[in-house]
Amino acid sequence: MAQVLEFKLPDLGEGLTEAEIVRWLVQVGDVVAVDQPVVEVETAKAMVEVPCPYGGVVTARYGEEGTELPVGAPLLTVAVGGPEPEPEGSGNVLVGYGTQAPAARRRRVRAGTGAVDGQGVRRPGDAHTPARAAAPAVEQAPAAAPATPTAAPATHAEGPVPVISPLVRRLARDNGVDLRQLAGSGPDGLILRADVENALRAETAPARTAEEPVARTTAAPAAQGGGTRIPLKGVRGAVADKLSRSRREIPDATCWVDADATELMRARAAMNAAGGPKISLLALLARICTAGLARFPELNSFVDTEAREVVRLDQVHLGFAAQTERGLVVPVVRDAHARDAESLTAEFARLTEAARTGTLTPGELTGGTFTLNNYGVFGVDGSTPIINHPEAAMLGVGRIVPKPWVHEGELAVRQVVQLSLTFDHRVCDGGTAGGFLRYVADCVEQPAVLLRTL
Repeated sequence: MAQVLEFKLPDLGEGLTEAEIVRWLVQVGDVVAVDQPVVEVETAKAMVEVPCPYGGVVTARYGEEGTELPVGAPLLTVAVGGPEPEPEGSGNVLVGYGTQAPAARRRRVRAGTGAVDGQGVRRPGDAHTPARAAAPAVEQAPAAAPATPTAAPATHAEGPVPVISPLVRRLARDNGVDLRQLAGSGPDGLILRADVENALRAETAPARTAEEPVARTTAAPAAQGGGTRIPLKGVRGAVADKLSRSRREIPDATCWVDADATELMRARAAMNAAGGPKISLLALLARICTAGLARFPELNSFVDTEAREVVRLDQVHLGFAAQTERGLVVPVVRDAHARDAESLTAEFARLTEAARTGTLTPGELTGGTFTLNNYGVFGVDGSTPIINHPEAAMLGVGRIVPKPWVHEGELAVRQVVQLSLTFDHRVCDGGTAGGFLRYVADCVEQPAVLLRTL
């Protein structure tokens, strides 16, 4: 007799709590093998193909394309042949679910107040809440998604509140919503973001008579009041949350300076004329940044707000802003301090292409310690960028254009760039920030300065 196993949306890593179904790769009735990708989802960080740890016949799918599901929600059910209660596990492990037993037997309670980064340091702001009670993994799968119960789900005045997403908890906390009084609309009564938003709308909506219809809200954009409502979800939603948190938590300040980049451009031209792989300007700026951070390590850090400590990091994982069709993403070059200009150029190119095609992994989009933002590609000179939380600083680079400049006591036309540094004033004062920025400007104006300090 076949055994029906439920495969739930796994934890895709790095604190991600939900994902949107982009494209189903299998149909009900299809035979799937262990580790076969069954659905393509879009998280707040990347497009991911999710492999199924079971082999068998797909008996049900949960969620249409475009539906956003929380981690732990059912994805599909698979009828597995053979009577054994524990089928052979998958060898393709995604973060957050193993391969040695069915999902319901591997419940994991995630505790703590922060996510651990690639250096073994607990980083603030990625708190996890205890997982909700496990649903039975073995059941007779329905031909379609389970029908909505006719009775209203109970609230949670007593006992634990079934909430997976820390974003939902924060939204409720910031707006004074008591989660114990909400009825969750998700699987097993799971409280979703929409439940909290509906509660907020109910609090602020004007009183209605019994005859007035209740307006329904949808996740899709809808024209209302002469405008268009566009949901903040996926990459755009993640960017909005992170930028808002940065502005809310980090007391940032910005300093800037104009620099003569003529000699840096000449040095790059000479390097590329010598043969071998071409060196990008971004790679040279990255080498300057890592050298500057070695001299001013305060800027390669983050603030642990709960411990009230500044954590200085030993490795430089350099993020760089990349604009894509899906929105702004910040891929991370690991161990940038240990790479030469050629290696940096190759890694920037690889990550940029992956960003354009939407194939960046969550690990390639997280764990940065400092960000380099070349907004000059948009044809602008300056900016006061928002720090990529929880990092402590970001270097901005404007366009390099010919401008009048006093060079060796005479007016000349030189290649001028504006550099800006936005920094967390908790980790250092203006003297440190100004020292770092001045060092970067000196290396841009006289690349030999970099050679003297390596």
